[in-house]
Amino acid sequence: MELLTILLQAATDLTPIAKMAAALAASIATIGASMGIGQIGRSALESIARQPEAAGDIRSNMIVSAALIEGVAFFAIVVCLLIVFM
Repeated sequence: MELLTILLQAATDLTPIAKMAAALAASIATIGASMGIGQIGRSALESIARQPEAAGDIRSNMIVSAALIEGVAFFAIVVCLLIVFM
């Protein structure tokens, strides 16, 4: 009976685990966003090298895509910070 009480008490005190999970999720979101933006840049440079006359269109599409990826990453980080501080 005493062991069950100890396990239930440990299960209700998940604050440190939740903070670690939030930190891990924020780092994964940041790593994913940076990898995505890196791939966009690489693909854009390859496309511009193959078709220099379309550089303006490729560049504008690259900037829009990078902004969308960063927006998702910031949203994920804000959610993780809300988990930590709420």
